[in-house]
Amino acid sequence: MLEQVISVLSALIGAPALQDHPDLPLYDLHLLDSFKTIELMIALSDRFGIELSPAEFEREEWATPRAIASLVERKLTNAEFQQ
Repeated sequence: MLEQVISVLSALIGAPALQDHPDLPLYDLHLLDSFKTIELMIALSDRFGIELSPAEFEREEWATPRAIASLVERKLTNAEFQQ
């Protein structure tokens, strides 16, 4: 899951070396901002078929590639249980 999330994230922000740095602080390094976060939510929603809403945004869940992958995994698990 981490590799897939990093692939989407890398394509969006133009930083292919993210796979070597899954704990990189994306906001602190200004790799993500509010606009890029919305773009990432849409890209991940499309890629994984999950709903990611800006209304549910918690910065710590989006702070690093590893945190984002964990969020996506939780959303996928929740979607499976609801089916």
